[in-house]
Amino acid sequence: MLQIEALDAGYGGSQILWSVNLSVTSGQVVCLMGRNGVGKTTLLKTIMGLLPARGGRIALDGVEVTRWSPDRRARAGIGYVPQGREIFPHLTVEENLRMSLLGCGRATNLDEALTLFPTLKRFLARKGGVLSGGEQQMLAIGRALLTRPKLLMLDEPTEGIQPSIVLEIEEAIRRIRTEMGLAVLLVEQYLDFAERLADAYVIMAKGAVVASGPTAQLRLETVRHHLAV
Repeated sequence: MLQIEALDAGYGGSQILWSVNLSVTSGQVVCLMGRNGVGKTTLLKTIMGLLPARGGRIALDGVEVTRWSPDRRARAGIGYVPQGREIFPHLTVEENLRMSLLGCGRATNLDEALTLFPTLKRFLARKGGVLSGGEQQMLAIGRALLTRPKLLMLDEPTEGIQPSIVLEIEEAIRRIRTEMGLAVLLVEQYLDFAERLADAYVIMAKGAVVASGPTAQLRLETVRHHLAV
């Protein structure tokens, strides 16, 4: 599904990513972890094409997409929910969902998103900007899913969200993996959330991958060394 080899990227004169290798297969949730500022968001932006790679290779289903535009990557099946969610605050929930279908060339029923997040059914006529942070996150994930991606990337989907909605998002991601068979690359700071949900982990430090493997084998010493503040 997603294969990244020796990926380098950065901003201006600063290199942020150093020879990153990572893979995600269909039906797998991989959790990307690390302290703040180690390059996790930069990696997602580079995969999406929002930041150009300086070296290395990004492939989706065996096809190299390293030099493709963000729009072309989205059409090829990469979905991305960034930090801050980036919904349209002055549009209703229904309008936000329908906006995600523009230009994707797919006739998709909104029920696909509303089935995963039934809470949104009550708010279809409500402006996105008045939703809670958790409701906005559900809307952002629902928007991404309506484009029917093969790979869904989520940047800290539980940040600043009340526990009850975190559980709803967790269950939705689990269903995205098991029922839809999507590959999911998840940036997450909360270890317990990652351990419950992810099949594999990747830990970054100073822009490089320093540890990876099955989540069930993630050791306390590794957590203390690379994740403890």
